Amino acid sequence: MGGISSVAVVIFGVIWTIIAFSITSNMPEFVIIAVIFPLFGIVFIALGIAQAVYQFKNATSENRFSTFDITTDEEEFDPLNKKFGKKSESTNFCPYCGSKTESDHQFCKQCGKKIT
Repeated sequence: MGGISSVAVVIFGVIWTIIAFSITSNMPEFVIIAVIFPLFGIVFIALGIAQAVYQFKNATSENRFSTFDITTDEEEFDPLNKKFGKKSESTNFCPYCGSKTESDHQFCKQCGKKIT
C-alpha cells in the first residue's frame, strides 16, 4: 500500500506542477509565488519517487521490514532480532497477536493460539 500511495503522490505532484506553472506564468509581478508554487510540486514528485523506490524495494526484498510481525522465527528470519539480540523465546508476548502473556501459560489469553 505504501508503494501505491507513493505513486499517487507522484501523480499529484505532476498535476500540481503543471497547474502551478500554467497559473503563475502570467504573473511576472509575483516572482516569489511563481517560483514557490511549482517548486512545491517538484518536491512532492521527488519525495514520492524516493518513497516508491523504498516501498517497492522493501516489499520485494528477502529480509523486509514489516510494521506487524505476522510470522514466527521458524517461518521467516527477523533481522531486528539479530541486530538487537532479542530472542523470541525469552519474551513474554504472544508471537501472533502481540499481547502480554505469562511465562507459564501455554495458550495466549487474547487470541487463543498455542505459545511455544
